Amino acid sequence: MNILKNTVFIILLLLVFAACNNKKLTEVVEVPLPKAEEKMTIGDPDDIHAEEGSFELQELGYRYDELAPNLDAMTMELHYAKHYLAYANALNKAIDSTEFEKLSIEEILTKLDVNDENLKNNAGGYYNHGIYWESISPKLNLFPKDTLEASLKKDFGSFESFKTQFMAAANKHFGSGWAWLVVDKSGKLVITTTENQDNPLMSNAIVKGTPILGIDLWEHAYYLNYQQKKKNYITAVMKAINWKKVGEKYEESLLKKY
Repeated sequence: MNILKNTVFIILLLLVFAACNNKKLTEVVEVPLPKAEEKMTIGDPDDIHAEEGSFELQELGYRYDELAPNLDAMTMELHYAKHYLAYANALNKAIDSTEFEKLSIEEILTKLDVNDENLKNNAGGYYNHGIYWESISPKLNLFPKDTLEASLKKDFGSFESFKTQFMAAANKHFGSGWAWLVVDKSGKLVITTTENQDNPLMSNAIVKGTPILGIDLWEHAYYLNYQQKKKNYITAVMKAINWKKVGEKYEESLLKKY
């Protein structure tokens, strides 16, 4: 057996030697590998526009990659340029030549028939994402101030207690939906969640009021980066909250009549 193996080995060596000395040997073409510095191209949110209609996209005010590492650039681009855009276009089509065409989005949400799934989902999707884009920012405003800070302490005991309760409600919510901080009809700050694209302005809301903070709990908001770990996404997105903007929205809500 050993003699046979040695014989085969010698024959293979001779074949290799003959091939190397054959001037007609086929030339091997080297294919360059991708360069390490090559990166995925990220688009510009300013280049994305809704189709003609009553509602245009809300400007982000920041680049897709500016929220990293809390929210990655690819997720942000898909979220804004695909999902949000689709809701805006569908909403414009749904209200074209109807009684809702000249109304504000808030008026549409309060007046629509919640059994009209097409209008409800697309109006909700458009409005909800608008709140979300305003709720997050690459600028670090880690703590609420002034009136909002005092009201969070009054209604939840402390800012840290609010965060704990808000994150728990968001994590507990099953399936697609939203987590909200709402100013209710009495002027009190309340935490609530809604399913799918529903929100606290709609007539079917369990807790009705004005949203001043909204966090997207749909998988498209986090799955590329966090997969099934929704809790990790909630923890991360809370680090990107634009508390300055939330405070401004709270001040505006106090001027409304409930």
